[in-house]
Amino acid sequence: MIKKYLFFLLLSFSVICSGQVYKTIDTADYIQRKDFIKNYSVNNELLIKNLKTQYSGKTGIELSKIYKEVGKNFEKQVKNKDFVFNSVFDAKVKNLLERLRKNNPQIPQNLKILIAKDNTPNAYCFADGTFVINMGLFNWLNNDDQLAAVISHELGHKITEHTMKSFLNLINQDQLDKLVVQDIKSAKENRNQRAFNVLKNRIYRKGAENRKQEMQADSLGYAVFKNSDFKKNEFINTLKRLEDFDTISPRTLKIETYKKYFGLPNQEFKDKWLKKEDFSLYNYNNFNDKLNKDSLKSHPEIALRITNLKKLFPELQAELKDEKASESYAVLEKIARMETLPNFYHSEDYGVGIYASLQFLQDGEEEKYYKSWLGKCFAKIYEARKNYNLNRYLDRVDPKNQSESYQQFLNFMWNLSLDEIKNIAEYYQKES
Repeated sequence: MIKKYLFFLLLSFSVICSGQVYKTIDTADYIQRKDFIKNYSVNNELLIKNLKTQYSGKTGIELSKIYKEVGKNFEKQVKNKDFVFNSVFDAKVKNLLERLRKNNPQIPQNLKILIAKDNTPNAYCFADGTFVINMGLFNWLNNDDQLAAVISHELGHKITEHTMKSFLNLINQDQLDKLVVQDIKSAKENRNQRAFNVLKNRIYRKGAENRKQEMQADSLGYAVFKNSDFKKNEFINTLKRLEDFDTISPRTLKIETYKKYFGLPNQEFKDKWLKKEDFSLYNYNNFNDKLNKDSLKSHPEIALRITNLKKLFPELQAELKDEKASESYAVLEKIARMETLPNFYHSEDYGVGIYASLQFLQDGEEEKYYKSWLGKCFAKIYEARKNYNLNRYLDRVDPKNQSESYQQFLNFMWNLSLDEIKNIAEYYQKES
């Protein structure tokens, strides 16, 4: 299924076209990555050692296993160049953190900033103080204050050690569930239903815990935020902006766009490429969800979070427009937008990359740049199709979870033959 963030990255923000083709961020940072992994590994081992001292018996053992696995996975991401070091974004984040620290001594001093090549507007913090900021935040948010609001929220999670508390709850629940499972095994009737109830109750408890933590991080984060020199109402405006990310309908990729970019000199456009698969007779009732989706969300409804903040902090009740971006933020916003395609390509989301390129081209943005990404992504799609592993890089049509525009795109892509894909790839690679 397509990652929902794609649609929303393409909704706004005009980019000023220049005479030169944009050059992607240089990731020749082997020495920095090597040094970071070395320091992170040492700190994680120290953390694990302290956890064994602090938590005895089974709890300490299980916590050690969890943090070893977390560390292993994170180091793998760093080695995979999922983050950029010493990038143009670093100075901005460090500046915002210093502004937040001025009147907030509770903010840890050992935070290390990493910028992730991820287009989703998100941030998170590890136990050792590694603070990850997704590039998508610069693209989606409107100004410095809003970025500082997200950082403040994540600092709220860090200060209250929500991640550690979640792991402890998970370990304790595991032990309780094992006793319940033993009871189920000894039962003679309704074992399947009782087993499902164990799973359902665990998921609901986890959902409730996450919602409580988000509310706490909002409150503590705002307390940090308002002690600094940022505009208070930008905290609420940030939540509204993130709510847009979840709720705004995707724009449509027009049929004329397909015909414009795939009617080539050596390959005429074929209407059969746009033929849609018929799902009208498909019976979805066989797959009614047994679980309440609202109870599965890791984040509560943002509208409820806004209401909660306004209740706790009356000064937030006034509705104010977003502040205009500073010149320095506007520059970073444009860079983050231009890095959308390199990020998709890095994560091997080649199908999504083609869809994004077409959206940018439809909007008249940096034509030569996005045509070159069409060529690169189609070349990867050709290799995958030739090697019978296209499913890894191109979604299948899923009418229940995809917009009509994206379904149309997927039908188009799957209708292309191997030679047709090759012709498109070669044409746009020559164009660039």
